[in-house]
Amino acid sequence: MSKDKAQTKASAEITQGEPESAEEAARIKARNRALLIGCIGVVYGDIGTSPLYAFREAARRVSGEGILPAEIYGILSLILWALIIIVTLKYVLLLLRVDNKGEGGILSLMAMAQKRVTRGKKIVFFAAITGAALFYGDAAITPAISVLSAVEGLKLVTPALDNFILPLAIFILFMLFWVQKKGTGKVSTFFGPITILWFSVMGLAGLSWIIKNPAILFAFNPYYGVQFLIDHGTLSFFVLGGVFLAVTGVEALYTDLGHFGRAPLQKAWLWFVFPCLSLNYLGQGAMILAHPSSIENPFFLLVPEWGLLPLVILATVATVIASQATLTGAMSLTRQAIQLGLLPRMEIRHTSATEAGQIYMPKVNGYLLCAVLLLCAVFRESSALASAYGIAVNGTMLVTSILALIVLPKVLNKTYKFSAMVVLPFVIIEAVFLVGNSMKFFDGGFVPIFFAIYIVLMMVTWVQGTRYLYKHSARKSISMVDLIEKLDRTPPHVVSGTAIFLTSDSRNAPEAFTQNLKHNQIIHEKNIILTVAVAEVPNVPESQRLIVEHLSSRIVRAIISFGYMETPDVLNALYNADKQGLYVDMESVTFFLGRHKIISNPRRGLPGWQDKIYIAMSRSAVSATDFYKIPPSQVVEMGSLAEI
Repeated sequence: MSKDKAQTKASAEITQGEPESAEEAARIKARNRALLIGCIGVVYGDIGTSPLYAFREAARRVSGEGILPAEIYGILSLILWALIIIVTLKYVLLLLRVDNKGEGGILSLMAMAQKRVTRGKKIVFFAAITGAALFYGDAAITPAISVLSAVEGLKLVTPALDNFILPLAIFILFMLFWVQKKGTGKVSTFFGPITILWFSVMGLAGLSWIIKNPAILFAFNPYYGVQFLIDHGTLSFFVLGGVFLAVTGVEALYTDLGHFGRAPLQKAWLWFVFPCLSLNYLGQGAMILAHPSSIENPFFLLVPEWGLLPLVILATVATVIASQATLTGAMSLTRQAIQLGLLPRMEIRHTSATEAGQIYMPKVNGYLLCAVLLLCAVFRESSALASAYGIAVNGTMLVTSILALIVLPKVLNKTYKFSAMVVLPFVIIEAVFLVGNSMKFFDGGFVPIFFAIYIVLMMVTWVQGTRYLYKHSARKSISMVDLIEKLDRTPPHVVSGTAIFLTSDSRNAPEAFTQNLKHNQIIHEKNIILTVAVAEVPNVPESQRLIVEHLSSRIVRAIISFGYMETPDVLNALYNADKQGLYVDMESVTFFLGRHKIISNPRRGLPGWQDKIYIAMSRSAVSATDFYKIPPSQVVEMGSLAEI
């Protein structure tokens, strides 16, 4: 989920020195508090639900004939140091400094990395879309495993409810996806306080058992984790797959950098989230030492019997919040992918008048709902889904580290050698975890892999097909310079009004323009050749939004630029065009758009099987009229045939 630009500005404002007045200090303090509360609810909701299943799944790998105290210490040590090294050192202290004009996330890293490399751009591109595709797998699995884990606590209340767990989880998930179209603006105000309550309860529940056995604090000693890995050989890789579940959700830290700012994210983790998670994991270990049978569900058994049902209810609400954040993150990522030309245009609805990132995408919501319900129906319980979970997050995490290795030299103003010394330890650790997660491939780990392969195939096909059509169209087009010379020699009939021709190639004459001349033999009083471009930055300042070039007395070339985090609004940009010296009477404007009917030609372009995929994707795309927010009553579409 996203926050508006005002919040982003507020987070930067906090670090700009001493306030000028007491009122200013109070305002900044209030904004800082709101950002801290907001990021706890939105960013840390996912990783905050990991204690429901992470320690349980790791411990089950070695509990066949009873688990030894040394093994409990070892697993706890691995979990704690995974949180310290991967989350604290890599994400909180390092990656939050690597931003693209204030924005983070894997596609932001891709945009920065492609600027840094002269060769190997295709490798960077493929790595980034692979990481993004794995994120979609995470977005599908997170709601399923989180809600199932929470509802499964009902079995401890009474075994009679066992048969109702799956139907109840499916009902909750269905309602979660259904409410997306209503917008999350009002609901989000409750996310932070509820998640703060959730972390507080987790921490206190764990602390009560730590007090009974303070020796469990020795699990912070990395010796126990290293010794566990040495003693258990190949089995330790299976355990690492469970340990890794403790850091799932960490990618949201980086993705939401631009929404909250670095300082609130760091403070929330270091001073609240990490201590509460550590207390809970240590408490689970202390309880199992005292009652080995509690390993079946150590999280819920932390509390006395009277607190079980309230904890189940709170856990269910917390998992819904965590799932909500993942879903909105998937929609935000999809918008970035569309803007960067990785996917066809899709409908984007804004659900908040003040928060630009509050969006709803019906297709993404529908696809994810189908995937989540299918996962629940196939796996049926959280333990089975845990096998599918780690690979998706681990893959995205590893790709992020590799891309960071390319970008860090410029950010830190250091050499590649220094950056490699910083990043490679993370790459090695994450690669080891990936080996552990891969051990679960046939137990369900193949699900996110196949899901990612499908998404990557879609993205690659769309990019290749669009690029081919662009080049093929450019070869057949006439340049604007040549067309203007031709019009000067044989002027056509001039009609009143303004015509705007949308085109992706600003150098050549739009096909709609040439067809209008050919069939209607007219030209308007004012003609604007308009290109909507996507910059390699998240947001484009209004002062740089529009570039205008007068090609002749009647023809103007204009380029409107949007950032990859923005939703294009052509109409709004044209209303403000007079600031850049281009006056447009919007009442007399006619937009001319080219509409291509794409057919397959096996002898050219893409292979035949990719042709079918590309054509299906293009037919599903939202029209340019809707996507660019152009009034349909002012649009004329000119059809043509294109082969691929």
